[in-house]
Amino acid sequence: MSNPTYTVIFYLFAALTVFSAAFVVFTRNVIYSAFSLLFTFFGVAALYVFLSVDFIAVTQVVVYVGGILVLLLFGVMFTNGIMQTGQKSEVFHIIPGTVLLFGTIGALLYTFYTSHGWMPSETTLQGSIVERIGFETMSRYVLPFEMVSILLLAALIGAAFLARFEKSGK
Repeated sequence: MSNPTYTVIFYLFAALTVFSAAFVVFTRNVIYSAFSLLFTFFGVAALYVFLSVDFIAVTQVVVYVGGILVLLLFGVMFTNGIMQTGQKSEVFHIIPGTVLLFGTIGALLYTFYTSHGWMPSETTLQGSIVERIGFETMSRYVLPFEMVSILLLAALIGAAFLARFEKSGK
């Protein structure tokens, strides 16, 4: 990342990630929070690309953006009354969040300045790890891969079945 253009783009994606994550935490509207979570996930995936871990970046987009965020948005939008303008979340804990923030930053800075063995490696991996992961998934681990896919399909069918019917107690 010695090119100044790459450095500027990296910091832009880092700022996008931090600001959209802060918007997720500090907004009171659930819909806006869910959509800003989308930008947070994409920002993290872009940072993974800059770190040259392409498989984790693609996994970030597929799993988090394609799966969890879509599930969250469906859950929010299928909930009755969530689109009303008066529907706001009331959880807003500034003091514990600030204490946790400064504690985490302090621990990271302490670790960064006291560990002398942490330095970026000069050696880089040759080739793509994606090919090796794909080969192992479709040869050696094909049975667990298919079992997880069947489990996720059953969970999706069960969630659709539960969301379809109205509760009689309401």
